[in-house]
Amino acid sequence: MSDQLKWYVVRAVSGKERKVKEYIEAEISRLELNHLVPQVLIPLEKYYQMKDGKKIAKERNFYPGYVLIEIALNAELEQIIKSLNSVIGFLGDKAGNAVPLRQIEVNRILGKVDEMAQQGEMINVPYYVGENIKVMDGPFNGFTGIIEEINEDKKKLKVMVKIFGRRTPLELNYMQVEKE
Repeated sequence: MSDQLKWYVVRAVSGKERKVKEYIEAEISRLELNHLVPQVLIPLEKYYQMKDGKKIAKERNFYPGYVLIEIALNAELEQIIKSLNSVIGFLGDKAGNAVPLRQIEVNRILGKVDEMAQQGEMINVPYYVGENIKVMDGPFNGFTGIIEEINEDKKKLKVMVKIFGRRTPLELNYMQVEKE
């Protein structure tokens, strides 16, 4: 039985991935097909944001628009899943046939999910030099500036801000800014 189980990617309307997961799980339970669909997974990553001087943990979808599903796929199950609200279909070949993920891809994705779950407080916000940002915390709250330097080790940015018409360099951490 477990030989037939393979991982597939279900394409969902972006932003509706959690609903699609709920719909799939509810429909599988209703039809008592749990033995054919052991797992439905949305790879999420944790990130932190400053709001009113407080650090808030949030989650975002690591692969927007996609839901991973471990399933012993047959034509009937494929049709059931495709007919659910907010489901676009399966990721597949040009003929429209669902194609399972290779085991190496599954291991990489599931490994990344486990790594992100264990990461905890790691803040990984990809900024780049020349990017416009807005200061969200500290005495320069509300000012906008341009990133001049990035120190990945210390999670600090050197930002050039115009204060009273004069360019002023600020050293801010990732938690004090957001992308504009």
